Amino acid sequence: MEKEIDIKVKAKYASKMGKGFPLIAKESISNLHDLQEEGSLVRLVDENERFLAKGYYGKQNKGYGWVLTKSENEKIDQPFFSGKIRAAVEFRNPYFKDPETTAFRVFNGEGDGIGGLIIDHYDGHYVISWYSKGIYSFREYIIKALQDTVEVKSIYQKKRFDTKGQYVEEDDFVMGEQPEFPLLVKENGVQFAVYLNDGAMVGVFLDQRDVRRKIRDEYAKGKTVLNMFSYTGAFSVFAALGGAIKTTSVDLANRSLPKTIEQFSVNGIDPETQNIVVMDVFRYFKYAVKKELKFDMVILDPPSFAKSKKFTFSAGKDYTNLLKDTITITEDDGVIIASTNCSTFDMKKFKSFIEAAFRESNGKYEIIEQFSLPADFKTSPEYKEGNYLKVVFIRRIKG
Repeated sequence: MEKEIDIKVKAKYASKMGKGFPLIAKESISNLHDLQEEGSLVRLVDENERFLAKGYYGKQNKGYGWVLTKSENEKIDQPFFSGKIRAAVEFRNPYFKDPETTAFRVFNGEGDGIGGLIIDHYDGHYVISWYSKGIYSFREYIIKALQDTVEVKSIYQKKRFDTKGQYVEEDDFVMGEQPEFPLLVKENGVQFAVYLNDGAMVGVFLDQRDVRRKIRDEYAKGKTVLNMFSYTGAFSVFAALGGAIKTTSVDLANRSLPKTIEQFSVNGIDPETQNIVVMDVFRYFKYAVKKELKFDMVILDPPSFAKSKKFTFSAGKDYTNLLKDTITITEDDGVIIASTNCSTFDMKKFKSFIEAAFRESNGKYEIIEQFSLPADFKTSPEYKEGNYLKVVFIRRIKG
């Protein structure tokens, strides 16, 4: 095994790292120039040369690498990776046994002990996302560990480490038996059509599983539902299956139309009975106000950052205004489901956006439910930013 590079951690970061903070932040390192090749193993020491942790060097938008172990003598080798993958799979055992849910996360980065690595399961097919060249350099260990632990029909990969931290466009197939696409997977008994080899996204965000089930089982019946930033319409499908009178799905991307039609169709819902609109969400708000449209339930799940011809949306700056637009078209006693995956602010701050939106709209509200990540998206208690999902069900009180 290659020699480990000693990296000095500045005093103000050392105690945090000693307590288990897993990210190696650029600003915490004194001797950056010693980091040459991504994938190098590093020994993190404090300014008195005391050992803190071992990790790897790999640049991603979050930092310069991740801690792998706090034990000075632990080797970072095949048994190390095999142990981490095995523990992660055991933790997800209930999902593997559930015939009603065949799409879930098997390995969630630093929550499972290896930052920069994500593995998702789609009915026996696996998608590995590599978030840096550093973690990608361990790919043989990781793929072998996965194959030794679970029955693998096929493996696909997403390299998410070009210079801007974006997805690297290529054929994503790695090995195994390629399925026919769309591959049909299940979530709480509902079908999803997914494409494992079609760009960075496969067609569904697995982190909203609990929220979708809640909408179907407790909120949708007899309601008119508006799904903004609808992507492939997953929330709309669950609402329709829960007895919504009608769903309206709005997204700017042209492909959202055929993709949403497909998701309704594989679940036996006639897409003609639903409303699918390809339009800038911010234009749709104006359109809805003009047409005096109101909805019993509005679902807001914007990306952290979005850009269209006329609008740029950043969750940290613009969520309050997005909510104000939403309040205008929500019926009295209607429900707004406000969601964000932005990791730069926490739930408390998110609730302050909700408070501000209702105050500025002279409206009253109550929070009736809240969600963060589901159990398969395991997070590290020392790394709060990893628990990025915040979803709040808000009732708009009449008055």
